[in-house]
Formats: sequence, C-alpha cells, structure tokens
Amino acid sequence: MGRSRKRGADGGEGTRPPTIVDVAARAQVSYQTVSRVLNEHPSVRPTTRQAVLDAMAGLGYRPSNAARTLVTGRSRTLGVLALDVADSDGLTPLYGIERSARELGYFVGIGNLTSVDRASVRAAVDHLAEQSVAGLLVIAPIDAADDALVTAPSDLPIVAVEGSRSGVVASAGVDQVAGARLATEHLLALGHDTVFHIRGPSEWMQTQDRVNGWRSALEAAGADVPMPLAGDWTAKSGYEAGQVLSRVSGLTAVFAGNDQTALGLLLAFSERGIRVPEDVSVVGFDDGADAPFYNPPLTTVRQDFRAVGRTAISMLVNRIEDGARDLDHDLVEPELVVRQSTASARA
Repeated sequence: MGRSRKRGADGGEGTRPPTIVDVAARAQVSYQTVSRVLNEHPSVRPTTRQAVLDAMAGLGYRPSNAARTLVTGRSRTLGVLALDVADSDGLTPLYGIERSARELGYFVGIGNLTSVDRASVRAAVDHLAEQSVAGLLVIAPIDAADDALVTAPSDLPIVAVEGSRSGVVASAGVDQVAGARLATEHLLALGHDTVFHIRGPSEWMQTQDRVNGWRSALEAAGADVPMPLAGDWTAKSGYEAGQVLSRVSGLTAVFAGNDQTALGLLLAFSERGIRVPEDVSVVGFDDGADAPFYNPPLTTVRQDFRAVGRTAISMLVNRIEDGARDLDHDLVEPELVVRQSTASARA
C-alpha cells in the first residue's frame, strides 16, 4: 500500500492526514478553539464554529484521524502523576491544570507517588496507562523522577511540570534561575554587600536552579559568595538556619529558598532582637497567599502556577492531537513582588 497523503492548511498535498493544527491554521484560530468545536463547547461563537467546520471540510479532516484516537481505547482523560509530599510548593501548578484541561475537552485523573525511583514511577505510569489516559503530566520535580521517566512507554505523550530542561521529556515550568537572580539583584541594588542563601532540599531541581541564579547574580556584581545553608522548604529549616545566621557578623541580607523558609527565618531573627528590614533584609520565593501577612509583609518572587498549568496542558494536548515529539522546555517568567521585608542597607 502507498503512503497516505493529506492536504495541508494551504490545500497542498503532504505526507500525513490533516491534524487539528492544520485545521486551526486554515480557520485562523488556535488549536484549543478547534478542540472546543470538536467537543461542542458552548463558549465558541457561531461564526467561529462555522469557520472551523468549513476548514475541516476543506481539508478533509475527520475527528477519527486525530491523534487522540490513533491509540485504540484511549479516552479524553489526562493522567496527572504528582509527588505526594507534605509541602505543596512544587505541586501548585495543579491550580491551572484541571480548568485548562476542561476547556480543551479533557478530564483529569490524578495519581500520587509516595516514593520516586524507576520501579515506582514505572508502576504508577503503567497504572494510569491502563486507565486509557490519552497523555500524562508528571509533577515530581526531583532528579530521580526525571531519571525514571526514561522507562516510560514511548507511545504515551508525557510532559513534565518543573522538569529538567535536559530531561527525556518535554517540560513546562517557572524560570527558577531568573527568579533567584531577581531576588539577589534586588538586595544588591539596595546596597547590601552580599546576600546569604538558605537553599531547598538537594534533590529538588528548583533548588539547584535557585542556587545558580543567586550565585550568578553575586558573581556578576563582584560580591562574595557565601556557602549556602541547607534547608528543606519548611519553616522549621528556616528557623534553624536563622539561628546560625543570627551569629554571622556583618549579615545584612538573606534570600530564603521559599516563603515558608523565610517565615521560620523571621521568627529566629525576632527572638534574637534582629529587626527586619532595619538590620537584615529578607526575600522569599513563591508569593504564597500568606506572604502579604508575614511580619513584616514578605518581599518575594511570584511564580504564576496557573500559567505553568495552562502551558503544560497545551503542550500535552499538542502532543496528543498533533503527534508532536519535540523536547520543548517552556518557561514562565517570574515576578519580584516588593513588600516591607527589604530596605536599603544600613550605613
């Protein structure tokens, strides 16, 4: 049998059946809009719906040719595999996932990982695959999970949330390096000679990225680079690090690995009579809902978790419906939110 042919968005012949992306290009709409038309979503305007239907007819597109039905038995369900940890900072992209999936005509099923190694990840992936999921999002931003995805089924579309940019699957996340650089440069611009850092747990990918951003900002400014203190994203670890830092002579600025770490740090400083920001300025990372209510309100780096979720879903649906296999690594830009925990260095 000869190879199947298609008509592309420009009407010319190609080498594969028309896809949802071809229809979107012909109708001059997004592929998300085409998906909504296919799923009879009520939010699509009649004129837009007709334009999409006309494009389908002109291209000879049939929904049965879409990638979502190329694998027999797969449903309109997306699997979400999340690391089950006490601290949820790495899991908050879930905020944008369910709604974005629903808008594109998909449902979401969530599975938890209590441990991360090749066997555990493969077992969890296989379990979700048995549920006939069309694709899989993995929210386990630690090194072991990235390594374990090597064993995932090659025919299952996968996108990692906050995954490694050198990993084996496509990923979406916040530019952690840029965020740490923003925090550090803010403190340096206030006249602080250097900035101490309390890092996150070593196995988390965000930890190394934030360390790299912090270090690069100090080096670019010709500032001393202190040894980072170990933390684990918790207020307890921030408190313990604060007990150490309170004894450091000449300390004027600290970049905490996340907001919870900063919370514990503020308490440790308060107990020792160290005023924030009069004596020491503190910056966190995340901009959680409680950050404006810290004492003092916390300057921090905002991560747009909903944007990460939307980006990850769009990438995954593109792989399901268009068969994309590129290893894109899309980053959402962070934002520095300045509040009352930072001030100019004391003279």
